Amino acid sequence: MDAIQSVVNYCTNILSNGGILFGFFWVFMECFIPVLPLSVFVTLNVNAYGLFLGVFISWLATCSGCFLCYLFFLFLEEKVCQKIFKRKTILKIRKGIRKFKKITLPQLVLLITLPFTPSFLINVISGIAGVSREKFLSALLIGKVFTIVFWGYIGSSLLNQLTDLSSILYICLALGAAYVLSKIVSIKMSIE
Repeated sequence: MDAIQSVVNYCTNILSNGGILFGFFWVFMECFIPVLPLSVFVTLNVNAYGLFLGVFISWLATCSGCFLCYLFFLFLEEKVCQKIFKRKTILKIRKGIRKFKKITLPQLVLLITLPFTPSFLINVISGIAGVSREKFLSALLIGKVFTIVFWGYIGSSLLNQLTDLSSILYICLALGAAYVLSKIVSIKMSIE
């Protein structure tokens, strides 16, 4: 348990010593590299800078990164895709994402708010679908507040629980039960 706390302290110290821009940078990069763990970076920012400043830095970084990613794919759709792909292919792509363009602001906010929704995918589809800048930015600013607060709270409470052996045992049992249950459902319903 001391090893986990040592790793967390080490990472928090690196983040604190790197400054606010260092914490901003990692959350910002997660918008472009979806394999980076947003939850970990938000948790480390909250640990390093406190709840309010850590959440604010993370929110500002993720909103900036998501909006730039969206603008990049909006530009690609308008300028590059129409030159690279044949008209028939472009029509198929547009037909596939037509419904997403009609998404309402509350629906987009809800989609962005869900903590396990891949933000990179939402950015890409919104850009390619041509969702208006105002709608996307409004949804982003509203929805990401809740996502970042969720990860900040869950992450900091999880770090406290990781030093408790009974919590680790409970998490392992819950993961094992979820795995077994998913295998049973997969076999019964022939889902691959």
